[in-house]
Amino acid sequence: MSDQFTMVLKVSELGLALAVVRDLRDVRPPATAEELEQFETDVLAGFVLARASAGLADGTIRGDVGHLEQMRSWFGRPLWEMEPPDADAYFGKVLRASPSGTRLGRSRR
Repeated sequence: MSDQFTMVLKVSELGLALAVVRDLRDVRPPATAEELEQFETDVLAGFVLARASAGLADGTIRGDVGHLEQMRSWFGRPLWEMEPPDADAYFGKVLRASPSGTRLGRSRR
């Protein structure tokens, strides 16, 4: 087998299973900007649905989404690319002039 494939053996109570897994990065081209934007929208929609399913009020969800949108606008890239130093910069620099209640509320999200 070539380096592109990985063999996985799984032993369970039911017996032995064998799976061949292929790395799709070699087959699939990088995502376009439009595909990333659609994915980001889907992730945000899933976030909203999960919060609504948990019984949170619409106002709370709206506030959470607003905070995420502000961070996204500041960051300029998808939030899943954010690293701890980026979050530190956001909370340490961007929110420094905000009232303490705002900083506390946003840090809990």
